[in-house]
Amino acid sequence: MSNHLYDALLAHRTDDDRLLLELGDGAGWTYRDTISLAGRMASVLVAHGARPGDRVTVQVQKSPEALALYFACIRAGLALNPLNTAYTSAEVQYFVGDAEPAIVICDSQRAGELGAIAGRHGATALTLDADGSGSLTDRAAEADQLTPVDRSASDLAGILYTSGTTGRSKGAMLSHDNLLSNALSLVEGWQFSPDDVLLHALPIFHTHGLFVAVNITLAAGGSMIFLPGFDADEMVRFLPRATSMMGVPTFYTRLLAQPGFTGELVEHMRLFVSGSAPLLAETHVEFAERTGQRILERYGMTETNMITSNPYHGERRAGTVGLALPRVEIRVADPDTGDEVAPGDIGVVEVKGPNVFGGYWRMPEKTAEEFRPDGFFITGDLGQIDDAGYLQIIGRGKDLIISGGLNVYPKEVEAEIDAIDGVMESAVIGVPHPDFGEGVVAVVVPQPGAPLDEATVIDALTHRLARFKQPKRVLFTGKLPRNTMGKVQKNTLRDEHMDILETSR
Repeated sequence: MSNHLYDALLAHRTDDDRLLLELGDGAGWTYRDTISLAGRMASVLVAHGARPGDRVTVQVQKSPEALALYFACIRAGLALNPLNTAYTSAEVQYFVGDAEPAIVICDSQRAGELGAIAGRHGATALTLDADGSGSLTDRAAEADQLTPVDRSASDLAGILYTSGTTGRSKGAMLSHDNLLSNALSLVEGWQFSPDDVLLHALPIFHTHGLFVAVNITLAAGGSMIFLPGFDADEMVRFLPRATSMMGVPTFYTRLLAQPGFTGELVEHMRLFVSGSAPLLAETHVEFAERTGQRILERYGMTETNMITSNPYHGERRAGTVGLALPRVEIRVADPDTGDEVAPGDIGVVEVKGPNVFGGYWRMPEKTAEEFRPDGFFITGDLGQIDDAGYLQIIGRGKDLIISGGLNVYPKEVEAEIDAIDGVMESAVIGVPHPDFGEGVVAVVVPQPGAPLDEATVIDALTHRLARFKQPKRVLFTGKLPRNTMGKVQKNTLRDEHMDILETSR
């Protein structure tokens, strides 16, 4: 039997008593402990009807047990479908209906509402809480180890939902080799080794925290300080025990605000990585001045895993996302013709390689639209490549907002705002935010005489959208700016309200 991803990352470590996870409370999990639980969890999933190729939708808090669940899915040949813990029941309803999982796993506090959703779609509901308790682990305690299921390089390992600025979310299908090839490229490019201790404060429902950070650690045979989330004081406490750290720009701005974050604190660290959103040039400069080290910025997408990285050895250019990773091809092309543009010219970033996903779940037409005939994936990001091969991201052609490293799609927020009584129409934009990189701002046109104010709109969205999608400000106007074709000119709105989140602090 051969299981492409499991064999490479985990199969040879089942008797490894080295530490995999160090927890904030001083406890630790060895490779053996974690993989043993994963084997028993895999048996539970299969006992509840999951078969190779089935999906497992998961909305749980970060924990060692939640990480073991990822390993269990790989072992059982299942496709993990992790969901942001901030998603509301209405949002989860869509994902479960679209993915049609065999099993839904959630926090016990939401078992009633999410269990009902699972039942409506023919799925079994199990629970897993942040402390590791729940029906999944209760049943795993009595289960035997499941023999790893045969899976090939092209078999599905995960579905991560992403979205465009129109329509509903799309499930990006990631294969065993999409994940493994990227992990191996990053181990090589970032020179990870068994001696590395990664400070892990990222969520594991996102590709950055799960498929990048975790898979790299496993591929290198290293260990992680596994924190439930980002807390600046805790990061300062644990940095002396780490060798590397991955984060989003917000992590670095908050660390720089800590008096205890000094060059002496991190003089032993070999690598700081930032991604998921652009890092401001001033953050690069301040970090280097404070620590003597330069943050390594990289670029990736849900559909592609990591694409480029500034070099481990060599010049790390602020304002760029570096060079193509090993075995990855990038180009900048004319959006309409697909012809590659000259170095330095702006066009759409396109990528090809074993890291690139196989397509969108049950959306063959959408998949076909996003690939060139020669196999390059059209990212939708605008960029330029200089003579040395460094890629700079200029902007996003689809008005995507990245707030705190998380994607916010304006059309989804606008649809919820437009459904509020008294709203005629709305436009949602992203503007600079001193902490999150970008913040969501809504510009609303009220119906004549409607008693609308900012608090009314924000309150109406509280249970309809995840917190990170909710506007930080709601502004009102008599009409939205439009071009001659009637399209709302969001660039005009962004320019007009560029400083709104600075002045409202």
